[in-house]
Amino acid sequence: MDIIHLLPDSVANQIAAGEVVQRPSSVIKELMENAVDAGASTVDVLVVDAGRTSIQVIDDGKGMSEQDARMAFERHATSKIQRAEDLFSLHTMGFRGEALPSIAAVAQVHLLTRTVESELGTDLTIEGSRITGQEVCSCPVGANIDVRNLFFNVPARRKFLKSNQTELNNIIQEFERIVLVNPTVSFSLSHNGTLITKLPASNLRQRIVNVFGKKLNEQLLSVDVDTTLARITGFVGKPEASRKKNTNQYFFVNGRYMRHPYFHKAVVEAFAHLIPEGEQIPYFLYFEVAPSNIDVNIHPTKTEIKFENDSAIWQILVAAIKDSLGKFNAVPTIDFDVEGRPDIPTFDFNSSTEVHAPRVQVNSNYNPFRSDEGKRQKQTPVDWEQLYANIKKPEPAQDYHIEDLPANKENLFADEVQNQMEMSSSHFQYRGQYILTPVQTGLMMVDQHRAHVRILYEKFLKQIEGQKASSQGLLFPEILQLAPSDAFLFQDMTDELQSLGFDIESLGGGSFSVNGVPADLEGTNPVLVLTQMVEAVKEKETGADNELQHRIALVMARNASVITGQVLSNQEMESLLAELFQCQNPNLTPTGKVIVSILEHTQIEKMFGR
Repeated sequence: MDIIHLLPDSVANQIAAGEVVQRPSSVIKELMENAVDAGASTVDVLVVDAGRTSIQVIDDGKGMSEQDARMAFERHATSKIQRAEDLFSLHTMGFRGEALPSIAAVAQVHLLTRTVESELGTDLTIEGSRITGQEVCSCPVGANIDVRNLFFNVPARRKFLKSNQTELNNIIQEFERIVLVNPTVSFSLSHNGTLITKLPASNLRQRIVNVFGKKLNEQLLSVDVDTTLARITGFVGKPEASRKKNTNQYFFVNGRYMRHPYFHKAVVEAFAHLIPEGEQIPYFLYFEVAPSNIDVNIHPTKTEIKFENDSAIWQILVAAIKDSLGKFNAVPTIDFDVEGRPDIPTFDFNSSTEVHAPRVQVNSNYNPFRSDEGKRQKQTPVDWEQLYANIKKPEPAQDYHIEDLPANKENLFADEVQNQMEMSSSHFQYRGQYILTPVQTGLMMVDQHRAHVRILYEKFLKQIEGQKASSQGLLFPEILQLAPSDAFLFQDMTDELQSLGFDIESLGGGSFSVNGVPADLEGTNPVLVLTQMVEAVKEKETGADNELQHRIALVMARNASVITGQVLSNQEMESLLAELFQCQNPNLTPTGKVIVSILEHTQIEKMFGR
């Protein structure tokens, strides 16, 4: 009996969709790329419920005829290549003919399209790879495709979608990748009827500024090098623009976004010794190479690109970035202090003044062993103690570190330790980082910074959950400037921030006025704290409903806690320990790092051979 058979088209499409359509952002990517390939000058993206309910992309490209509209949803149907050789001369984003049939296999699709030659357009509806309706309609030139109920027929895939915030972050990320490589096209993105960003057609630098904010404009250096292998253009950040995470880093090749760890190392190499270790630099680099020298047909997402001469291009990239750093004087230079310098005269060779060698004047009558009563120094007065009669002895220091005591003064060391033990009673601070205190089982060591983070973290969570915190008004309001996409995320954080004690007013255009801050944050930079909160929210999350509150509370706690190295009095240490052991989990930080460790008495005895 034969057991091998062909799969139905609907099943084959769902299998293909597993590679092409991984989440709502994948649909956004494929539909926007199709709009760009169609020659659109305006592309509008409208999303509902982070793509779960609806993803709509409207463009004013050349549109499709009635026959093309149906054929577009057939597997391997495309207008972009005709033979295998075309894969090595690609000038379009798509070419596989898999995107639309994969989307239609796992969603309900409604398409309105018309070409400029036709007076009437086509209205096509597809559900799970099956065409459910087609009729003539009146619509503008271009295409309007609405993808509804993504994964409606694949519940297992829908169940694995993350929270709306996470999926929206991924949508914004894919949106930014496409708009950054098509600055001459106007784009807009809306979510649940709210406009997130609207980007007019512009040049490349202005598009980058429109996406990521005006502040970035001051930190960019242009890169431009043209060789026989490749032309590399774009921008890199100045060394002072480096950050530890969430840095904007983009590579594009022939108008296509790509990931390339090898070229990323080239950028890191160019900035070696210019930025702190572990930090990253923003860059927007565009490669133009012959299509025959790259292979984009490696992965269905087309983000992994193979270069024929990647090692040579690596060297070109490093040299181009270093050239930009030197050209714009971004490399740190030695600035000598010239204030008060002596005036060094220069020699005039045309001068008729006669030049003589310097002469040294010597007193031949000087004898250092001959006493001279008239020039002898006065002796020290006998009653010298009177000079110090009104000076009081210094008070002993209240805080000290063991390493600060003189190593060769055993008696002084013993006295100081005795005084400190009497003063601190049961607590001792080691190197401004750990609090040591004896317990029944041995010696307890507490990381003071981590302990305070845990205390404040739980405190801020309670404030967010309903306990209103007090706000400290600022004498001069601070201005927070965010990129349009970040500003949308920041709006969703408003309620939590108000419950913590922030007083924030929207000024429009991604600008916010910070009029008040929580009392716990007094003395810190509120703009920096709020920026860190936005970055924390943008990171991938676990999907928990209260993940936003946890991230905000954690950023607040880290900024308001005592720093490592801060000297604490005995009373402050006592208060810190008391509050720590009232927490729900005093042993670990919110990120799972150890706070408390105990060196048991048996271990101490073993150290001394007992």
